[in-house]
Amino acid sequence: MEIGLSRAKARAALMQELENALRRGSAQGAIFGQTVANTVGISGSDLECLDFLNLEGRVTAGRLAEVTGLTTGAITGVVDRLEKAGLVRRERDPDDRRKVFIATVPENVIRVGRFYENMQRSMLKLWETYSDAELRLLVGFATKGYETMLAATEELKSMVDAPKKMQTRKPEQKPARASGPRRPSRAP
Repeated sequence: MEIGLSRAKARAALMQELENALRRGSAQGAIFGQTVANTVGISGSDLECLDFLNLEGRVTAGRLAEVTGLTTGAITGVVDRLEKAGLVRRERDPDDRRKVFIATVPENVIRVGRFYENMQRSMLKLWETYSDAELRLLVGFATKGYETMLAATEELKSMVDAPKKMQTRKPEQKPARASGPRRPSRAP
């Protein structure tokens, strides 16, 4: 039984080590991204949405909301700000004028991309040290990690929205009390 416990402890320690490494990487990535965003003159979250647009290509606001986990209302604000910064443009669908796509402005997005060139070279150098099988494992891990974070974002939004819904509810109307002495209520 002790062997099982030591294996369980070793596994728990390894999983904690993985969590710590991921948290450090995530935090450093957020700081790196915020530094780029500050330099370019946009917010960190707007920069992340721009990255989703670079990954997805020309998409509707609905699709951008879907892949980011943000609401379509929030995406409208993001697109407005990115458009003002000259990084994206809205394009009407020629077949359905009601449909609007968001597309990056490549000549302006290049100025953002240059801040990532050194990091990209370093990451490519690191990835070269892995076998194809290890790279497939990493791709699977990163994909599942994104899906997990997207679900966690939805759960977080529900948690945040729940108190707001409680605050906006109208208090239940209480029946008017008859004048005179109050009678004790009966338990059923």
